[in-house]
Amino acid sequence: MVEPDQPSTARMIDFWLGGTHHYPVDVAAAHAFEQAYGPCAPVFRALRAFLGRAVRAIAATGVDSFLVFGAGVPTMGNVHQVAPEATVLYTDVDPVTIRLGQRLLAGSDRAGYGYGDATDIGTIDPALLHRFVPGWGRRPVGVVFLGLAAFLDDETLARTLDELYRASAVGSHLAIDFDTEELAGHPEALAMMGPAFRMRTPAAFAPLLGRWTPTSEGIVAVTHWRPDGAPEQVPDAFHGAVAVRSAG
Repeated sequence: MVEPDQPSTARMIDFWLGGTHHYPVDVAAAHAFEQAYGPCAPVFRALRAFLGRAVRAIAATGVDSFLVFGAGVPTMGNVHQVAPEATVLYTDVDPVTIRLGQRLLAGSDRAGYGYGDATDIGTIDPALLHRFVPGWGRRPVGVVFLGLAAFLDDETLARTLDELYRASAVGSHLAIDFDTEELAGHPEALAMMGPAFRMRTPAAFAPLLGRWTPTSEGIVAVTHWRPDGAPEQVPDAFHGAVAVRSAG
């Protein structure tokens, strides 16, 4: 693979998680962001731990297939590693990340990677969807929607989540997060996120879920969603929820 000349958030996160699938340009960007914000590895480890707890909880309800949007690099405790008995379709819009994901999953018969724009479900290859999420629209599935809400305006996010609700079967689950207002205290780091970046309070985020019904934990800091022991002490950068598609 030709080494990219532009950093990727997905590969920066891989670096912060201690992975090996990133390039010098990603490390340089990660260090630059940390100079403006502070250490990021603990924050993203906490977010990845939330993903793991959410996926295990969803799998415990009997769900055995997952559709992942904005998947990034499929390593370091990602969905197919947390739920090895399930089938998983990872999707992203970045061609470099997709090629990397396909290379990493080339030997797997339970996990695949392809193009998919979360705001347009029709962009997903139907053959991949049928192979790795065979019950889509007919059986409960797990939808993973992490790291995306911050880059969608309210109208687009609400519409996207409603489309996912209508397209999925009753009993499906949605794992989702959003960025809090924590970065407002770090204006230089906030500027690095670009004009599309959106911070939200839990009260502002809740209505955007539409008909998706959060589990009893509600929308909470990701470290407080069914923690394994005492919640980790990290900056309150992300809140999240697992929500259910009920009847109707």
